[in-house]
Amino acid sequence: MEYRKLPHGEEQLSVLGLGTSSIGAAGDKEIEATMGLALEAGINFFDMASADTAPFSAYGRAIAGMREKLYFQIHFGADYTSGKYGWTTNLDTIKRSIDWQLTALKTDYIDFGFLHCIDEESDLKLAVESGVLDYIQSLKDQGTVRHIALGSHTPRLANKVLDMKVIDLLMFSINPGYDYRGGSSVDLGSENYAVGGVDEHPTLYRRCEAERVGISVMKPFSGGQLLNDRTSPFGKALTEYQCMQYALDKPGVLAVIAGVRNRADLQKLLGYFSAAPEEKDYSILGTFAPQDAAGKCVYCNHCQPCPAGLDVGIINKYYDLARTGDQLARGHYAKLEKKAGDCVKCGHCDWRCPFHVPQSHRMEEIQDYFGS
Repeated sequence: MEYRKLPHGEEQLSVLGLGTSSIGAAGDKEIEATMGLALEAGINFFDMASADTAPFSAYGRAIAGMREKLYFQIHFGADYTSGKYGWTTNLDTIKRSIDWQLTALKTDYIDFGFLHCIDEESDLKLAVESGVLDYIQSLKDQGTVRHIALGSHTPRLANKVLDMKVIDLLMFSINPGYDYRGGSSVDLGSENYAVGGVDEHPTLYRRCEAERVGISVMKPFSGGQLLNDRTSPFGKALTEYQCMQYALDKPGVLAVIAGVRNRADLQKLLGYFSAAPEEKDYSILGTFAPQDAAGKCVYCNHCQPCPAGLDVGIINKYYDLARTGDQLARGHYAKLEKKAGDCVKCGHCDWRCPFHVPQSHRMEEIQDYFGS
């Protein structure tokens, strides 16, 4: 297992986390067995926005004696009064739901307390005016909540909450379909969460990294749509490993939260860690992506190996981050053994780039920006 550190904290989160939206139908025995397999594999990060109540008690039993080694995302707004998932901003209902979730999980604290599913202006207004945000803050002051977080599908709303300087973690939907086929509004009825365009998404990711707000990724496979030729918005399927690598390469991303139905699903995802680089290579996206995505480096490093030894992807990433105001990016760039000025302009990366980025020219631009 691989781990990434929360910027505003000491938590080391497994890069593969588990979601609970699909596992409830498996039954208690299979849920506990799947959780056992996850723990054995080193997964320590779990999202509890479940479709129903089934996973809570099963997880509570499975984690006995291990709570301090695990990290849970708990959502202030997910209501399980009926036994199924519901969304609410009613503070009393939220308090009852949080108490129930903690009891079922056999814990007395929350690692990440989420403002849940804030996708529209009215959602944020309700969360503030109803006292939900103040409630989470009070629990943080008491030590019951360790970090305040946000779940959203909308870049504009995520940016509004980032402006408030209250969150340490953003849960956001990241996948090629959403990044390149985004719309302008949320259509909850059809579960089309592809909000925002080609520039809006990467700008948000870079802002999070610059401000040291981690990102946990939801919907990495677009609800399975990207895994099937018929349902993929590109008309071509990607694999789970390509989608996972795509998300993990984005600035600010700490972990991919993937929903599983059972142990078989989890075992397949765990294969990512032993898969060959070519199985994770998502450069085929260059043939899918819309015209306005051309010329933008996505840090896929399909251009490697560089004959001059440059890590072209990381050089581009530090450049993009520095331009967004990330003070650490310039220092990280300065520590690179090979910098943009070491480019010999052989053209290898230019013809290899699936997104048609003129990297040899870009290296000149980056060298001019950072200086020698």
